[in-house]
Amino acid sequence: MTAKPFNDTFLKACRQEPTDHVPVWYMRQAGRYQPEYRAIRAKHTFFEMNYIPEVCAEVTRLPVEQLGVDAAILFADIMTPLKPIGVDVNIESGIGPVIANPIGSLEDVHRLGELDPDTHVPYIMEAIKILRQQLPVPLIGFAGAPFTLASYMIEGGPSKHYHKTKSFMYTQPAAWEKLMEKLGTLTITYLKAQIAAGAQAVQVFDSWVGALNDEDYRTFIAPVMNRILLSLRETGVPTIYFGVGCGHLLEEWNKLPVDVVGLDWRTSITKARELGVTKTLQGNLDPTLLLAPWEKLEAKAKEILDEGTQQPGYIFNLGHGVFPDAKVETLQKLTSFIHSYRRNA
Repeated sequence: MTAKPFNDTFLKACRQEPTDHVPVWYMRQAGRYQPEYRAIRAKHTFFEMNYIPEVCAEVTRLPVEQLGVDAAILFADIMTPLKPIGVDVNIESGIGPVIANPIGSLEDVHRLGELDPDTHVPYIMEAIKILRQQLPVPLIGFAGAPFTLASYMIEGGPSKHYHKTKSFMYTQPAAWEKLMEKLGTLTITYLKAQIAAGAQAVQVFDSWVGALNDEDYRTFIAPVMNRILLSLRETGVPTIYFGVGCGHLLEEWNKLPVDVVGLDWRTSITKARELGVTKTLQGNLDPTLLLAPWEKLEAKAKEILDEGTQQPGYIFNLGHGVFPDAKVETLQKLTSFIHSYRRNA
């Protein structure tokens, strides 16, 4: 792969510069829909694939080779930096992250340690260094945002309603503020270490912050997100912010010092622009359409592309991650269609 010229289309789109084609990558583009991934996963636990840099690099690189996408995203989990600071977390099949020692008080928050990337997650940094030598496209690093990390840490695992998390936020404001401070620092430290190792863009996943209304977002979340994104801006590396069900928060997100706003499938690109979002937009095909007949998938992709290319600054992606039922061949065909697409053609 090193013989290929470097494709910086994704980075240009992040900066709202003209591009020869619409760049595309897919959230969760490394995963169980790939036979090669399943073969590797059969030999290792999820976290073991992180702990062995060569395996992590191989899994990260696979979709670039297989699909021809314009960016790679590091294969890891948002829980990865939590284990070293004292969070007893495991990824359970069919469930997701499960935490044996959930947070319930200010004392629990104080017991959390601080992340030292070189000591605690050196395998992540080594994987990034390996990938920078191998990839012909930019590498995206990532981290979980404080609210989303906190939701797992307080609930003890995935949740539908986040009642415990929101109750903690409302009833223990001092503990919540301290937790946001600690997780904000962790996010900054972790992402800056990834950037120093070679990540050329970073995405902050705030997957579940859509559970909050806009007023609570402004009060409890915006301050820590401003702090994180202002600190990352010092690196000069593009930043992306993504969450699910966050259409009502887009006006707040547009105020943040972030370069790219990721949209899920619930809010159209046109609607986001009508709300005044001036950032580069990323998204937002419903991943379920990967199971639809090609004609329906193509028509929806065309509609999204037409909306996205109305102005500079657009990256095609899914509105959430690829899921196991998707087919490699479908994603290959979609990627080729996006690359060859010309508006009004």
